[in-house]
Amino acid sequence: MSIRTNPMKAIPLMLTRLRRIGSTMQLDKPCVEKLKMLTSQLEQIEDLFKIVKKNGNEFLDALSLLDGHLRKLHENKGDKDKLEPNILNDISKKIEEATKKLLPKGADNQGQTQPSTTKKVKFMDQKIQKEPSDPSLSQLKNKLLAQDLNKAPKVSYKELKDNLKPCVFSLNVFPEGAVIRKRHTVYWWIGEGFVKSEGEKTAEEVGEGVIDELLKFKVIFDYGNGSNPVAKKFVINPHIHYELKSLGPREKHQLGSSLVLPSNVKQHDLHSQWLVLEKKKITLGSNKDNLKPEDLTTIFNLRVSYLNFVSQWSAKMRKLAVLQLGRWQDSPLQHIEVGSEEFLKELKDQKHLKYLSLRGISRIPELPPSIAQLSRLEILDLKACHNLETLPTDIASMKSLTHLDVSECYLLDSMPRGIEKLTQLQVLKGFVIGNSRKTPCRITDLANLKKLKRLSIHIGSEAVIQPKEFESLKELTAVKCLKISWGVFDKYSDIQVIFPPSLEKLDLEGFPGITIPEWLKPSRIPAAMKKLYIKGGKLKSLDHSEICHKWHVEILRLKYLNWLQLEERKLLKLFPSVKYVERTMVLNRSYPEWKFEE
Repeated sequence: MSIRTNPMKAIPLMLTRLRRIGSTMQLDKPCVEKLKMLTSQLEQIEDLFKIVKKNGNEFLDALSLLDGHLRKLHENKGDKDKLEPNILNDISKKIEEATKKLLPKGADNQGQTQPSTTKKVKFMDQKIQKEPSDPSLSQLKNKLLAQDLNKAPKVSYKELKDNLKPCVFSLNVFPEGAVIRKRHTVYWWIGEGFVKSEGEKTAEEVGEGVIDELLKFKVIFDYGNGSNPVAKKFVINPHIHYELKSLGPREKHQLGSSLVLPSNVKQHDLHSQWLVLEKKKITLGSNKDNLKPEDLTTIFNLRVSYLNFVSQWSAKMRKLAVLQLGRWQDSPLQHIEVGSEEFLKELKDQKHLKYLSLRGISRIPELPPSIAQLSRLEILDLKACHNLETLPTDIASMKSLTHLDVSECYLLDSMPRGIEKLTQLQVLKGFVIGNSRKTPCRITDLANLKKLKRLSIHIGSEAVIQPKEFESLKELTAVKCLKISWGVFDKYSDIQVIFPPSLEKLDLEGFPGITIPEWLKPSRIPAAMKKLYIKGGKLKSLDHSEICHKWHVEILRLKYLNWLQLEERKLLKLFPSVKYVERTMVLNRSYPEWKFEE
């Protein structure tokens, strides 16, 4: 394919070729690094190029130049001498210069939109506050260019409240400029004991309050495009990073002396009880390192991709409270695998373990029954463990569990009996409805989970749904966030749902129907529900035919709905209270995000 024949496929083609070259050829280290850099560049600007169609000639020239060199390399049967780092460097500069000309007017080269006069467009007597003119502005901050942290205001760690200092100190684990998920960070703080429940507030709610305070004091900044009122990620003020690294011995002692870490672990000046793993491949429990396992309270996997464990690796770790082995980054590209799941059997003696994350780890087909002996475990994160097939049958023994996440564990075909006895559960994500060949836990069994606030349900491809099963959701009176996803596109659209009375957010993924079901009509939705997310599926229309009822939705996100017809005037008529709208790949195109003002 010529680069100019189909420009919209230019970047995907180049990414494919770059990855193929990198995986099939033995190249010198400088060339490998330059290839990685080019790949990263193209990944960052891919979404922007799909939207911006003007001023693209110079960019296409740069891609054509790169394409030519890659073709010659392939034709020369992998002669690495034909690929020179200085040539790649020149191409990289051309791509960078051409990219700057692609950016919409009003955006600088750091992805920060400059102040400009906003447009107020009046539709149906409503005022709409739009992003400054160009549809791609909403993409810039979130996906394409790094935030300009060099202009961050100076703040001092020493001036913070005492209750905030341990939480801030922990953030020094992450590399400068890292994008971090708020919720995962709060879970970690819970495991460390930095945040605890206070009165009627759960530990998670207290942790969310800490996040809000750190945002207020500009210790961290929301990461996103600036339009979405619900920012889930943050970056750390670089001045805080610098100050923490330069703390004197006395200040460090206040939070725990610096630990002399093993040779395969980077020194981070953290608590003396923390072990931060950074080498790509590591074997835990090795005796070659000068380490005192009896003092460890935390093991945090920062960059390890291949984890191995010696026999009795955790035998001396009697104080372990946090075991973060899974990925902390949100990208599925961060690959982590273990040599064997046998290491999990030795966790049964970890009587202080509160937080266990195996998120995204491969080669774990099942959890051993002994995992149920972790009587103090509060947070069990198994998201995206793609080889996981079963959960412990005696999971009911884990009485302290408040958070259980098994979402994106696609080989799970049912949930074991006993989950309904975990009465402390506040979050249950990835609840699978499977076939009836077993006697699994059903939605109707969850009525006793009076503290459950977030629930996600996956309808498997072989699901057998019992009569009135989804109507029993009304018994979950504390649930505020509900997600329902469908594993197939051609059935189970006729389920009957009665929503929890306290519902505030509804997320539907892969709904197989083409019209709005009865249970989604405004008259059936709790008045408190202000957020509606619909992703994927076959919906063609959001018309609900209820003249006297309107949705009270304020935040609306529509993604990957290739058949949905929804013009602006109709959208405002259906959602008169809406304040923010995101439409991504609706009718095969993306739209500018909207902010609405009264």
